[in-house]
Amino acid sequence: MEGLVLGLDLCDAYTQLVCAQGEKTWTLPTVICRKKEEELWLVGEPAYASALEGSGVMVDKLVKQVIKDGTATIGGIRYRGEQLMVQFIIQVLALARKEYGTTNISRLVFSVPRIEARLLKCLAGCGEYAGVAGKDIRVISHTESFMYYVLSQKREVWNNQVGMFDLSDDGLSYFEMKVQRGLRQTTVVAEREELEEGFSLDILNTAAGGRMADRILCSCGGRMLQRKLFSSVFLTGKGFESRDWADGFMKLVCNRRRVYVEAELFARGAVYRGEDLLREKSAYPYVCICEGRLDSSVSMKVLHKDQDNQLILANAGVSWYEAGTEVELILDGQDYLEFIITPPDQRKKKTVKMVLEGFPKRDGKTLRVLLQTGFLDERTMTVTVTDQGFGELFPSTGAVIRQEVRL
Repeated sequence: MEGLVLGLDLCDAYTQLVCAQGEKTWTLPTVICRKKEEELWLVGEPAYASALEGSGVMVDKLVKQVIKDGTATIGGIRYRGEQLMVQFIIQVLALARKEYGTTNISRLVFSVPRIEARLLKCLAGCGEYAGVAGKDIRVISHTESFMYYVLSQKREVWNNQVGMFDLSDDGLSYFEMKVQRGLRQTTVVAEREELEEGFSLDILNTAAGGRMADRILCSCGGRMLQRKLFSSVFLTGKGFESRDWADGFMKLVCNRRRVYVEAELFARGAVYRGEDLLREKSAYPYVCICEGRLDSSVSMKVLHKDQDNQLILANAGVSWYEAGTEVELILDGQDYLEFIITPPDQRKKKTVKMVLEGFPKRDGKTLRVLLQTGFLDERTMTVTVTDQGFGELFPSTGAVIRQEVRL
């Protein structure tokens, strides 16, 4: 059997796992428990059961534990959040490996609510610790999962704007995706907004609470959907598993719109991303801009072989944590570098100048520098410039300057 392609939606409240090779879906609480008397780890409902009967110690909110660099003590042993997450991921992946009778995983794509640097590093390590090669692991945001899921549907579903409401234990969020068609390329932009009107799903257990929740969603839906042309609206999250309580909201969103309910949307979007990574040519030939990806290109004007050229340092639509470059430059009588920031709306193009304070002043083309770029997030580029010297005539002074550039 070929390696599995897995999409794993990881949130503090729940985790969902789907596989491209089958229809089975696993949904389980994001909790882990270690037996008191033995080194045995349990996840999901078995973890709850063990904790309730007193035979194990349970830890929840694992995503937050990682991001906050938290710890938990179990059986006298102190575990860091990353260690608990490793054990959790191993147990979850074992579900698919057992179901399909293979340990081989070709692609593992995590979908998380927000991209956090500490979480990125942790999940990459978790995947490798669980036996998945680092090159076969990706971490994407819920917004990117939403985008890939929608783009995998028939074109009529996303011909115009697409909206989505996500109602879960973690809150209420609204997503929107639109396609911008240009002469040379098509740009897809997806955004997410956390709505302040979020509420605990426990209120849905009573008729009065359901009516209040319906009024809240009607208010949000009216505000988000008004005066816009939508091809479709999606609903996802535990809160929409049953919609008996949401008569008013359903009438609102279904008014002259296609409405789809997909419980595993983020995990399936992650699977579609994983399948595309295996293709020689992407099935999504668009510039995709969303959380986790750069919304602007970064370039410099350079002279190469006596011709003016544009040196691309980063392209819009690239994952910020995978973007970065290293290039040597020879400066001709200037003591600065200038970066051109180009967003999708080129009317907002701007330049940012970086003055090389403390660098030697040399005549002619004898100042050679190493330029290294990386990103802290989709809006912040880090730049490091190092004096490389120029042969035996001008040894390196060791001058280094570091700066953050806002896109």
